[in-house]
Amino acid sequence: MLHSSMAALSTTPMLVLATHNAGKVMELREILREVPSLANLPDAAIGSSADFGLGAPVEDGLTFAENALIKARAVCQATGLPAVADDSGLCVDIMGGAPGIFSARWCGHHGDDAANLNLLLGQLGENTDAAQRGAAFICAAALVLPDGREFVELGEMRGTLLTEARGAGGFGYDPVFVPDDAIAQGRTSAELSPAEKNAISHRGKAFRLMAPQMAALLT
Repeated sequence: MLHSSMAALSTTPMLVLATHNAGKVMELREILREVPSLANLPDAAIGSSADFGLGAPVEDGLTFAENALIKARAVCQATGLPAVADDSGLCVDIMGGAPGIFSARWCGHHGDDAANLNLLLGQLGENTDAAQRGAAFICAAALVLPDGREFVELGEMRGTLLTEARGAGGFGYDPVFVPDDAIAQGRTSAELSPAEKNAISHRGKAFRLMAPQMAALLT
């Protein structure tokens, strides 16, 4: 059962997600509400970097876990509150795990999804057969507490890359990625509903593994 002070929470979050993406905050809230003791978790319990006017730290780690910890540590230090962050990307088998931590800036600058996707497809080429187009989305979720404790969990969603985009949903490389999970039924991540994608995604898996530690802070 939530503490009475938690139930009455209005403006002060108890946990801060290191993001300016409102969709990620909503996703985390829904994952935490899957925990029976947090079924009635109020929205205000989970804040974001945007709520505190925080910028993004320099992500100069060499792994997803290192970059997730960099973000969570920065938010925890700035707010004095427990902080959660994630870092994720696409790792293509035949490319030795690239683009990996550089997924969001594979084309040379950050956040141009179309350019990133087109460059990747060009590098793979149309003649690379399906057996050589295996890939995985990887996510590292990090939780940093004001007392110095740190936790990291990893989630993975394996699949196959197409030669051309399909679907209008999702973002990044979703339109060319067909998850192996049966729920996808041959559809790309961009063709799945938000609920379907959340159920099997790398981020969803990492956050669900982290849910017990987060729930302990919120109950």
